[in-house]
Parts: sequence; C-alpha cells; structure tokens
Amino acid sequence: MKKSTFLIAGKHAVIEALKNPSRKVLRLFLNEESKKTIHRASPNKNLLENVSLFYKNKKELDRLIAKDQISHQGLIAEIEHLEDQNIKNYLKIHKDRKNIKFVALEDVTDPRNIGSIIRSAVSFNIDGLIVKERSFPFESMLLYKSASGCMEHVKLFFVSNIKTTLKHLKDNDFWICGFDKDGKDDFTKHDWKGNHVLLFGSEGYGLKYQTAKNSDFLMKIIINSRVESLNISNSAAVVFHYINELKKN
Repeated sequence: MKKSTFLIAGKHAVIEALKNPSRKVLRLFLNEESKKTIHRASPNKNLLENVSLFYKNKKELDRLIAKDQISHQGLIAEIEHLEDQNIKNYLKIHKDRKNIKFVALEDVTDPRNIGSIIRSAVSFNIDGLIVKERSFPFESMLLYKSASGCMEHVKLFFVSNIKTTLKHLKDNDFWICGFDKDGKDDFTKHDWKGNHVLLFGSEGYGLKYQTAKNSDFLMKIIINSRVESLNISNSAAVVFHYINELKKN
C-alpha cells in the first residue's frame, strides 16, 4: 500500500470514503451544512467517529483545492490509499467462475475519463479494472470527483505491464476483446459467455498496434455515420451496459 495521503473533494467522493471500512480518512474539512449532509447520508451510523474535523468557511475550503478548480460541495477529506488488489490472487479465489468481465486500460491518462469509466464499471457490475501502475493518476482529485464515490467500490488491479498481464489472462481462458474505431466486429454480435477482458486504448490514438494484433477480437460500436467516434468513457458505458443487460436474460 502506498504511504502518502492526499485530498479528495465533493459530496459523493467524501461520503463514500467515510462509509468504506477499508478506507482511512484522517482529516475532514467541512462546514455545518455539509455536516448535516453526511448525517442525512448515514442516519444510523456516525461516519465522523475517529475523524479529525476542521470547520472552514467557503473561501477557506476553496483555497485548499484552488489548483484543482473543482466543486468541493463543502466537503474535503484527507485520505490514505487502499490496499492494492492482486489479480493472480483474484483468479485463484474465483477459479470456478466462468463469466468474469475485466476492463483493461492501455495509456488512458485523463483523470476525468478514468473516473467516468470507473463509475460506469461499478454501475454495470464489471468485476475489475486493469491499469498500468506507473501512469495511473492515483491522487487526482478530478479522478475521485468524476468517479462520484465509485473509487470505494471498484476493484483496481495495478500492473507493471499490460501486455504481459493480457497474456497471463489469455493463458487462463480469457478472451481479449479490443475496442477500436477501426475494429471489424460489431460488439453486439459477439457471444459474451465466458471470461473476457474489454480492452480500451488511449483517448487520442486508440490501441497500440501490437496490442490490437494480440487481441482475440477487434470490435467497434456501431454509431451514426455522421459522427466520427465516441469519447472513451461514453464508449465504455455503452459496452458495460449492454453486457450487463445480457446477464439478465
């Protein structure tokens, strides 16, 4: 687990962090109104127990996160990192499952996009996200704000090499499905039974050539021909929702 602490802001990000028994919240900067918001969110449990409280007015709260320029909604928290998840351990524990859905992000770096993808992944029951440790914006306030509390509910697998991890998953009976605007296969025509990795590339350039080549399938989302492409977070949400709906049938 990483040793540093960092700030997050916004009602959903902070309240979900307070609710998470695995998350250490060290200090909370708030006002009287936002304290009421916390109590309304959890009327039967005191979320502020064992948290150091610092009451601030709006201007003081603004100054705490001035460089990030996001809406704090009266709540800013100093938190510790969660324990790292290990994908090999996960596979051992769930070795009998035959319908795991992972998402892998290759060179996706925008915190807003990553946060939105995490929010969609949690909303539509994706089992975990695989991300490159070196380039992940661990302490980005924008990431936590965009994820809207879902950083407390997602399984994040940090890896040193996406390509090596994908090979390991292929060896463990996962289909690797790359998504790219130049993909050949309509993703809605695919048989989604079994274990899959949904692979998305960078916002500007898509999947790397070798990664796309090593995918079992290269897929696309059929959209209006007058539109060149969807934003990556929108694309991910469309795919996650579709696959989640299939589970109900």
